[in-house]
Amino acid sequence: MNIDRIEFMAWMERIMERFDILMELAIGTKNQHAIIDGEELLDNQDILQILKISPRSLQRYRSSGKLPYYTISGKIYYKLSDVHQFIRESFTSPLSKAKVNG
Repeated sequence: MNIDRIEFMAWMERIMERFDILMELAIGTKNQHAIIDGEELLDNQDILQILKISPRSLQRYRSSGKLPYYTISGKIYYKLSDVHQFIRESFTSPLSKAKVNG
């Protein structure tokens, strides 16, 4: 079975269009987060990427109560506002120059 170049290029173009459609769907699905009461919920993977921490560190923050979490259908979620609050509380105030030099 021989396929001429024009027919081959037409098939390849159709295949690439389908790949583009699939990629758009995958990106759209990936960027969707659950929302409850108008608040975005993040899962463990989101938190690990945002905070750049290990799964064990995240577990410690949950266990110690430093980072509130919610379980929905057996999956752990975090409210975005709680994550922002956790980050704010994690910052330490900078040392004053008098303390550094003294």
